[in-house]
Amino acid sequence: MNAVSRSVPRGTAARLVLPAGALAAAAGAFAYVGAVDPNEPGHYPACPLLRLTGLYCPGCGGLRSAHAVAHGDLLAALQANAPAVLGYAALAVLWTVWVVRAVRGKPLRVDPPPVLLWSLGAFVLVFTVVRNLPFGGWLHP
Repeated sequence: MNAVSRSVPRGTAARLVLPAGALAAAAGAFAYVGAVDPNEPGHYPACPLLRLTGLYCPGCGGLRSAHAVAHGDLLAALQANAPAVLGYAALAVLWTVWVVRAVRGKPLRVDPPPVLLWSLGAFVLVFTVVRNLPFGGWLHP
């Protein structure tokens, strides 16, 4: 056995290293945002688009949403930024699929069809435009 083959990890535990690292990073980020309240000024930088133009970007309210998710307040999270909550859920599902495939020894292949990508882009665009119109005030973070 040469040095290269000895240094390459094998087995299920080795295949779970990357998903475990991704989970640790996400858990650390949510723990930080859960501990440092974005509703209190001075902890996080302001959104540059909101600061310069007064317009809400699609991510505005995302930290408040993550803070609410970290505290188990799903309603407040949805009120702060509903698409962000959907994104958290989608990433959780994707991570679960990744772990299941890693345990089975199969690589994760993410190849969404173009129609899905265009639909997501259109949804984010419509969300952004509507939240900045007078009747879209209910979408403000």
